[in-house]
Amino acid sequence: MTPDNPTPSDFSRRAFLKTSATSALGGGLLAGAPGPARAAQSARSNVIAMENAKEGTLDWQLSRVRLDKSDGFRSSWIEGYCSRQSVKAGETIDIMVSTAPAAKFMIEIFRTGYYGGKGARLMKVLGPFDGKAQPMPKPGEKDLHECRWEPTTTLAIPEDWVSGVYLGRLTTLPEQPDKPYWQSYVIFIVRDERPADILFQCSDNTWQAYNRWPTHYSVYTHPKGNQGPWADVSFDRPYGRQSQYTGIVNDPLSVGSGEFTSFEQPLSYWLEQHGYDVSYCSNSDMLTPDRGLKCRTFISVGHDEYWDIRQFRSVEKMRDAGVNLMFLSGNAVCWVTPMRAGFDGRENRIMFRGGPYGGNQDYVRDREENNGPFPEHGPDEGLLMGARNGRPINGGGDWIVTNPGHWIFEGTGMKKGDRIPGLVGWEYHNLAATEIPGLEIIAEGPVWVGGETLSNYTATVYPGPKDNFIFNAATIFWCQGLSHPPGHTLPWSHWSRPFGPDERVQQITRNFLNKVLA
Repeated sequence: MTPDNPTPSDFSRRAFLKTSATSALGGGLLAGAPGPARAAQSARSNVIAMENAKEGTLDWQLSRVRLDKSDGFRSSWIEGYCSRQSVKAGETIDIMVSTAPAAKFMIEIFRTGYYGGKGARLMKVLGPFDGKAQPMPKPGEKDLHECRWEPTTTLAIPEDWVSGVYLGRLTTLPEQPDKPYWQSYVIFIVRDERPADILFQCSDNTWQAYNRWPTHYSVYTHPKGNQGPWADVSFDRPYGRQSQYTGIVNDPLSVGSGEFTSFEQPLSYWLEQHGYDVSYCSNSDMLTPDRGLKCRTFISVGHDEYWDIRQFRSVEKMRDAGVNLMFLSGNAVCWVTPMRAGFDGRENRIMFRGGPYGGNQDYVRDREENNGPFPEHGPDEGLLMGARNGRPINGGGDWIVTNPGHWIFEGTGMKKGDRIPGLVGWEYHNLAATEIPGLEIIAEGPVWVGGETLSNYTATVYPGPKDNFIFNAATIFWCQGLSHPPGHTLPWSHWSRPFGPDERVQQITRNFLNKVLA
């Protein structure tokens, strides 16, 4: 029986007891899985189905979050970060935590997924630890804030941990039962090298580009301007609250988790619900094409704005080799994002906005004139994605069908002019690359910047060179139409918002995957 006022030892005891839970959930996990795609899956797809048959928990969410009054972005009472963006089973990752004031705390590691609708599974409990306030970094060149905190613990990733997005929930353990506890997350990706039907690329470069921790140190907050190459940002620092919480999504789960819970988890939740064979990686894992060439379909998800030029070349090679591409994202592949090692030689820990993608498009010259000079320029992203990032690229509107006879709309019942309300935003792709042979515009229409200024978006499908296909949904909000995980907060943008799960969005996504995985 749990006491009404649990002590610190009660918190720890309850947490450690959770690790012994090994019962599996049965029945119905794959009910509703897509027929053709499911039939085509090999035995390897059982990895995800078997993982999601294990017992999940709703108690992975943050229940008590406190933010500094001075800026509202950081949670100095307890915050942390990991030493690597991604890690393979059998490798180790350091977790750095600061508590101010000093406090005991524990770390619970969860794998996110479906798990019978609960959204995550408890994997391991670490601690309790004696926390302390770790030093604030001094601003470096280009306003770089690079923490050099002492590791709290080193986590060895067990061999049986399945690829996925993992959250470490940090919880303070108060000395008296009548004192409050505080929480935040750290986040990391467990990757693997197995052949998979789907490779889910997390947009963590963009999480970091917008991360303002500790106060105003993102690539958008340099005194010289918010669109130039002026600021360096480091992965060696905590993720703060969603940087645009007053205008896009006020997500209480976001502290420490980047933009995953806001823009990407609905896709992961839906894919694992339906038993798709999915593996996960970070942006930096795509600097070579090796991982992607082992998979049949690559997905860019949510807000995937910042790509190292090596990522672009990798995905280009994957397409040319026959890998299918899904851009379930908006404003993707917008900025060339050079990456370099951090203070101790760990690769890919510092990045900056190096320059625009777009080749010789007019909007590239506009960015150079208004925000340059830039040290780097990227190729035309439209020739990869099927649609480009023009100007403006933020606003809100409805996703409107223009080509209802296309196979991607089979079973949706949608007619020309039918719309999915509020699905376009917060940013989008708006210039179709019509010079690509066989490219078809499947949806397009108006969006309004600031609620009134007219812009447009364009969603496309085109055939690749080896019977593969490339789908560009053209909006950050696409995944909001797939599922609503526990604790999820719907975004809004420019006085426009999506409704949440929509059978038509689900069927369109299913149709594409059925075709390319059959």
